Amino acid sequence: MPYTVRMDTFETGAPKRDAIPLEHEHETHGPNDAGMMTHRFYAFNTVVTLQAYADPDRCRTAFEEARAACRSFERSLSRTLPHSDIARLNAAEGVPTPIGAETAQLLSEALRYCADSEGRFDITMGAAVRLWNFHKGVMPDQIALEEALSHVSWRGVHVRQTDDGWEARLDDPQAAVDVGGIAKGWIADRLAELLTSRGLESFIVNLGGNVVAHGRKPDGSPWRIGLQDPRDKHALVGAIAIGEASAVTSGVYERCFTRNGALYHHILDPETGYPAQTDAAGVTVLARRSIDAEGYSTTLLALGIERGCGFARQHPAIRAAYFVNAEGRVIEA
Repeated sequence: MPYTVRMDTFETGAPKRDAIPLEHEHETHGPNDAGMMTHRFYAFNTVVTLQAYADPDRCRTAFEEARAACRSFERSLSRTLPHSDIARLNAAEGVPTPIGAETAQLLSEALRYCADSEGRFDITMGAAVRLWNFHKGVMPDQIALEEALSHVSWRGVHVRQTDDGWEARLDDPQAAVDVGGIAKGWIADRLAELLTSRGLESFIVNLGGNVVAHGRKPDGSPWRIGLQDPRDKHALVGAIAIGEASAVTSGVYERCFTRNGALYHHILDPETGYPAQTDAAGVTVLARRSIDAEGYSTTLLALGIERGCGFARQHPAIRAAYFVNAEGRVIEA
């Protein structure tokens, strides 16, 4: 089935092309000695890497289409691009907002993970998250944090199909949706579908750590990813093979700072607005779909090792989960 990318439209259907950082920067290398082609570009505030073993011209064409798809997705799903579906929904103050079918699909999937997360994942946490600055070590004002939390509730997000297409609405006019915690998984799945439809049989998609692998390497070996050592960003505590699957890692070490001996990390509890209390330093989730791997990785990390292992065993979409504690020990669910 041909893969199509929706043009960016805004209410009247007129094209709106918000500028994307480093939109025209990209590089292609290869083939290397093993026959692998590599394509890199910047999207979704991260580096996207596509690698494949196939005819170089076929790879280049597929890579170009994948990059174009990412531009379309970013213009639809970004919280900060003013004409995106998400930005317009947040600015609508509760008024039903026309959105694209792909945005509707992602929002519907995201709400399912919110409902299934035991309160650990909420796509309306954006206002609270923005009060923290983990790069500069800035903590939020308590009054401002409490005000932001009063507008956090995924149950107030509604998506429905109309005669003219799709629309979304927020019950709380001051609520704000941010799909950054799940969009990369959904997009990685779309890119894998695109590359497969273009005849690529051995490839890997990496959206800043959201990894999807398809097929095997020419020598028959599987694609592999490393498990981060939380004590040393340049070291690994293990590696796992992935084939026809996705692996996504969440870690408290990704964005954090220390204050008075306490670690503050970016995985926030929707109830308190503060970092989730967890004994897991990181967790890598293996699933057939990347959206499942990403959607559940944050939940498992926030639940902690014991409860997270139990949660993983009860969810068939999770093929495996690898928890890493602060000492670098790996616990497999």
